[in-house]
Amino acid sequence: MTKRGQHVKKMWQDFVKFIMTGNLIMLAVAFILGGATKAVIDSFVADIVNPIIGVIVGKPQFDNTIEIGDGVLQVGFFITAVINLVIIGFVLFLLVKAYDKFQQNKEEEAPSAEVQLLTEIRDSLASRG
Repeated sequence: MTKRGQHVKKMWQDFVKFIMTGNLIMLAVAFILGGATKAVIDSFVADIVNPIIGVIVGKPQFDNTIEIGDGVLQVGFFITAVINLVIIGFVLFLLVKAYDKFQQNKEEEAPSAEVQLLTEIRDSLASRG
C-alpha cells in the first residue's frame, strides 16, 4: 500500500473512532431531542398559551406589524419569539433541576471508591481478629 493510501486509511480509522465516541453520539441525540422539544414547545405556545391569552384579554394579535415608511416591523413575531424563549428557558431549567436531583440521588446511593476500599479493609481486619 502506498504512503498516501496508508494515510487515507489512518484518517478513515480516526474518523470512525471519532464518530463512535460516546460524547458525539450523546451530542447527536441531544440535538435531535432538542428539535423535537422545540416542536412541542412551539405547539404549546401556539395551541395552548395563545388561546388562553385570547380568553383572558381577547384574541392575541401576535401577527401585528408596524409600518414605518417603507420598512415593516413585525412586532408580533418578535413577541412570539420572546414567549417561546421564556417557555423554552423554563422547561430547560426544570429539566436540568430534575437531572441534578437524579444525579444527586444516584451519587448518594452508591458509596464512593474510598468508602468501598475502607469497608473491604474493615471486613478483612474483622475476619482476622
